[in-house]
Amino acid sequence: MRGLVVLAALFAAVCGKETFEGHQVLRITAADKAQINLLKDLSELEHLKLDFWMEPVHKSLSVDVRVPFHSLQIVKAFLRYNLINYQVMILDLQDLLDTEHRVMIRSRAVQPRTTNDYDYTNYHTLNEIYSFMDMLVEENPTLVSKIVIGQSYEGRPLNVLKFSTGANHPGIWIDTGIHAREWITPASGTWFAKKIVNDYGRDAALTAILDKYDIFLELVTNPDGYEYTHTSNRMWRKTRRINPGSTCVGVDPNRNWGTGFAGAGSSNNPCSETYRGPSAHSEPEIKAIVDFVHAHGNLKVFLTIHSYSQMLLYPYGDTSTPCKDEKELDDLALKATTELKKLYGTSYTFGSTIATIYQASGTTTDWTYDQGIKYSYTFELRDTGRYGFILPADQILPTAEETWLAVMAIMEHTKNNPY
Repeated sequence: MRGLVVLAALFAAVCGKETFEGHQVLRITAADKAQINLLKDLSELEHLKLDFWMEPVHKSLSVDVRVPFHSLQIVKAFLRYNLINYQVMILDLQDLLDTEHRVMIRSRAVQPRTTNDYDYTNYHTLNEIYSFMDMLVEENPTLVSKIVIGQSYEGRPLNVLKFSTGANHPGIWIDTGIHAREWITPASGTWFAKKIVNDYGRDAALTAILDKYDIFLELVTNPDGYEYTHTSNRMWRKTRRINPGSTCVGVDPNRNWGTGFAGAGSSNNPCSETYRGPSAHSEPEIKAIVDFVHAHGNLKVFLTIHSYSQMLLYPYGDTSTPCKDEKELDDLALKATTELKKLYGTSYTFGSTIATIYQASGTTTDWTYDQGIKYSYTFELRDTGRYGFILPADQILPTAEETWLAVMAIMEHTKNNPY
């Protein structure tokens, strides 16, 4: 009987969703800028429905792209004709998604009654994450509270956990789940939340930080998009804004910020995955954080956590002009990634966004840095492309554990170097 229940739940979960049978993820290695330009031309052919997981840009000559089954022959022929090398990273995307669904369904056999029962080794729905947040607050009322900083485009609450031991402390901000399909980030953030309550009063380093700083943790920064990845399209990235005059939905919430808005590295095409939106801070999910930053007035750290590619990035993304604190930010990035590597040997690259990955305008940490939050970093978590956005659930715990070491390094440095 239990097997039938699981099968029925799996059918319900999959029914109505966009499927990706035969879709492949190709890693394309361009030899020079001319080949990069050919890839850019290819990306603009909308009928091919290509989904570039890594953008074709001059700074990074390897790009990952999801190719629908109906476009595979055309794309591969184009690459061979132009002598552009490629390899298949994912042979059939739907196979990975089916495995992911099966694991998730099995984990729901028992609903958690406390945060000790919560399955940190699996991915969870939006409602499950929101329930976790409520349980954590209920269990730790003197340390944890929940604040609602606004509503999403579709009217969902933008919930933030506040970890605090006193009033009027400087703040540390961490957000996860800003891009909907990057499931490893809210999964890691949930583990962070439990780690904080477990370690306070037991771990000297974390206790010293929380005695001087409040930590704000937004687990699902883009709840509409995240819900949509569970109900309709696992590969969805953007928000769910309706764009007037276009059949394409959504805005890239990491191109909607005020610094460098509408510059190179963002798109004015609503169908693009990097569509910046009609104006800076037009998206309620972003405006809520902007208003919070201004209202708080004393945030010292801002960490926004993405996946994938194993990178730690600091400003700027929209210009090659170094930020004034680049030397300190670079040194701290080295320290943080060194700490991260100690646990499982995971290697990260680091540097300014534009020098390390690509030019991107209107990004989170460019704006927060310009608001005076010196320690503004973007994490790109596991992996480097074998699974991409479909990181298996058995990598959640090691990813969260190693990332926490880097987060701690940044927070400790901030405590020891107040400004």
